[in-house]
Amino acid sequence: MKKICLFGCLFLTLIVMTAMVKPEAWGFYGHRLINRMAVFTLPQELIVFYKKNIDYMSEHAVDPDKRRYATKHEGVRHYIDIDHWDKIPFPNVPRDFEEAIIKHCKIKFISGTDSLYFDKEIIRDSVFLSTKSFGGVRLAIDYPTFVKYWKKVIKPLYYEDEWRLSGYDLDELFGTTYFQTNKVDVLIEDHFSPYGIVPYHLESTQKKLTKAFENKDLTAILRISAEFGHYIRDAHVPLHTTSNYNGQLTDQVGIHAFWESRIPELFAEREYDFFVGKATYIEDPKTFFWNIIIKAHTHLDSVLAIEKRLSKTFDSALQYCYDERLGQTIRIQCPEYADAYTKAMGSMVEEQMRLAINAVGSCIYTAWVDAGQPIIGEIETLTIKEEPIVPDKNIKARAHDN
Repeated sequence: MKKICLFGCLFLTLIVMTAMVKPEAWGFYGHRLINRMAVFTLPQELIVFYKKNIDYMSEHAVDPDKRRYATKHEGVRHYIDIDHWDKIPFPNVPRDFEEAIIKHCKIKFISGTDSLYFDKEIIRDSVFLSTKSFGGVRLAIDYPTFVKYWKKVIKPLYYEDEWRLSGYDLDELFGTTYFQTNKVDVLIEDHFSPYGIVPYHLESTQKKLTKAFENKDLTAILRISAEFGHYIRDAHVPLHTTSNYNGQLTDQVGIHAFWESRIPELFAEREYDFFVGKATYIEDPKTFFWNIIIKAHTHLDSVLAIEKRLSKTFDSALQYCYDERLGQTIRIQCPEYADAYTKAMGSMVEEQMRLAINAVGSCIYTAWVDAGQPIIGEIETLTIKEEPIVPDKNIKARAHDN
């Protein structure tokens, strides 16, 4: 009897907590819900702290979306157009972030007002840079040394507007005097990041959260945890793993918000089961994050094909309705159409949300364990001073965000 009572009380608690996460803006509902539910996957040593600060976990789950309009560096953290580079299981996409950028970067040779691109080759364990111009040059270096140098010298430039290396830098790297003698500099262009970096950002955020636990920096722990949940949920959305992110390539514009936001808003509270079990330790975070991407991408064909087929057979008068959002009247998928779509997909949306909830809890738990399991349970609710997020009118977000 006690076991049944305990289960029932917990169930009622979750229902109440879920009901509190009402959507205030298009697309925010799922992020807030997943962060809130993830708290209940944590062990006793952590749940005390996170339950006291559960409102922060929920409300600030959406901060990364707000920053998309404030800095050009934010948007790429939410997705990866993985099908631009390869097919499942994506063996040709390096799992190391710097190696992915090295593989797809362009290196520009600059001398005065003249410039051209090096021919870059990566063959087995060597990197070759060559050009027939400016008297011709062919440089070679072993790949591990090049990667090590990149991480030391070029990686710190990631958030700079220009990745420029002087002739001194290049001569030091390649063991020549060519660049300084000929007054040559090099510009490196990142042609990888614009297609999204979410699995790499998840890995770096995991390390930041671990460091915050090591330092017992409660403000950082809470802030990073809340934002971490956002990126983890994004990685579970099939349309965050494709160049066809809003159905714009298949005449299905609007499908992103339909799948990611409209369906959970309509059905999550009354139909989905969020008893996902306890958080577990992640032995290999890199592999864990890439498996999230791979699994999400396996759903992509169904996400698109089912909606395409349904749009041709479902009563057109019941496909789109009008609703009030943030003081505006918007065109949105009707509940009847959303119901038909979600039933045709089976449990896909629910299952991806369940996986996201467990992943958020497991990432927090793993960071805590890796930090030595610091004691943080007797902390009261934190008051965190918020930094204003100022939109930049020059920042262009992807179409599905507008």
